[in-house]
Amino acid sequence: MCVRAQGKQLPTERERERIHCEIATEMDGISDVAVGVKRRSDELSMYNTPNSDMSSMSDGTSNGSESKKLKVEEAPPSRVLHIRKLPIEASDAEVIALGLPFGKVTNILILKGKNQAFLEMGTEEAAVTMVNYYTTVPPLIRSVPVYIQFSTHKELKTDASSQRTQAVLQAVSAVQAPNSDVQEVLNVAPSPVLRIIIDNLFYPVTLDVLQQIFSKFGTVMKIITFTKNNQFQALLQYSDPAHAQHAKLALDGQNIYNSCCTLRIDFSKMVNLNVKYNNDKSRDYTRPELPAGDGQPSLDPMVAAALSKDSSLLGKIPGALNPLSAAAAVAAAAGRVALSGQTGSSGVLLVSNLNEEMVTPQSLFTLFGVYGDIQRVKILYNKKDSALIQMSDSNQAQLAMSHLNGQKMYGKIIRVTLSKHQTVALPRDGLDDQGLTKDYANSPLHRFKKPGSKNFQNIFPPSATLHLSNIPQTVTEEDLQLLFSNTGGTVKAFKFFQDHKMALIQMSTVEEAIQALIDLHNYNMGGNQHLRVSFSKSTI
Repeated sequence: MCVRAQGKQLPTERERERIHCEIATEMDGISDVAVGVKRRSDELSMYNTPNSDMSSMSDGTSNGSESKKLKVEEAPPSRVLHIRKLPIEASDAEVIALGLPFGKVTNILILKGKNQAFLEMGTEEAAVTMVNYYTTVPPLIRSVPVYIQFSTHKELKTDASSQRTQAVLQAVSAVQAPNSDVQEVLNVAPSPVLRIIIDNLFYPVTLDVLQQIFSKFGTVMKIITFTKNNQFQALLQYSDPAHAQHAKLALDGQNIYNSCCTLRIDFSKMVNLNVKYNNDKSRDYTRPELPAGDGQPSLDPMVAAALSKDSSLLGKIPGALNPLSAAAAVAAAAGRVALSGQTGSSGVLLVSNLNEEMVTPQSLFTLFGVYGDIQRVKILYNKKDSALIQMSDSNQAQLAMSHLNGQKMYGKIIRVTLSKHQTVALPRDGLDDQGLTKDYANSPLHRFKKPGSKNFQNIFPPSATLHLSNIPQTVTEEDLQLLFSNTGGTVKAFKFFQDHKMALIQMSTVEEAIQALIDLHNYNMGGNQHLRVSFSKSTI
């Protein structure tokens, strides 16, 4: 195989001979690459970014101590793209998948010995779009960042007699041709509507976050979000089924934020969404005049502005998206509260409309501790229906706010917002505040103090079903039903797991489940075994 460069002056004859020697040496021991490449040494250099401002670098020659340098100029746009730092196990299909969302892929060359590849797009426009996109959203293959830039070659000229080349061309054709074997994976989209389920919902995910992520693969027309079976779900409609196909290919199984909020994507049986209201739960982008609907506020303008200016929510596609940086705006939208000028840097929450006759720092610690590690709790001395809760960080505060705002605690609907305070102050020495302030910084009951804990993967909104763990073997179903009935609620269903160390118990309402969790989490079951209680996404 020979690749011809057009439009740029080739290296001198001596430089070409040296480059050919280097390529031959690299390929001597590679059985699965039966093709050679003639290309500039600057395309084999391992510099860090496509837009590097380095004026010169080593040509990579390893013969003796000789180390010549060539001037490197940024290549002009070309439909041939040069991809570097591929993981050694990267497959043709994974490299092709990088280009599919942007247009037709017409050729590919993998250089495993160099951990590099050349990808030829159908048009220069598609290649430009791809490079621009991956400049701001670095691509990942098998969780490894790869680097993409324009090649100095204008097209890939392949040797028809090469078996390797023929196999590559057949693979590329199969990806894009109907009635092929690969079509089982990349089949024609049956619908422009995708059904999206978010697993491991550790951070809030809103309609606007979904719109920003999915709009990279086509025009998003409508979105409807809802909760079903205690899981956050969405229906998203594209203008074209092909866009839905590309989005599903690129995003299914990826994480919105690092290690959590996993996208599970399938095609919906619906072909058109009927959106009646534009608010924080549904949106028709083709009809901005739609009303917000009764009791459903439209997106706060400050939230919309913050989201539109912050591209970090898009993170890295494919692969894990960047951690939350506009989290305050996201959580405010999810919790249906305004930002009130807050930047999201505070980990302190203001909780109001509490039942001042019943609430205690310990009960707030237990409930809010489901969503983060509580550092301090202060019930306000002059306003005992309000409290300040300091979480470990702002992300935990936003998560707790999005899940607990509007829930019932001791018979009252609580309101949770971000506080202007950065910390919760302890009472001065010698001052008796009647036990209204508690310091939990060193509490052994923190759920998330251990990095990588499974608790990070089991965070769910308040639900009527509770997950119980650390149950002693001597405790029976009747014991647990009686224990939970004594919290003032009604047990509707119960189910032991196979080993009887864990169980699910369903109360009649979410409010009853919240009360049971407050009363019985860390309850001593005897033998110094303490019951662990959390909300479950399952039903019995």
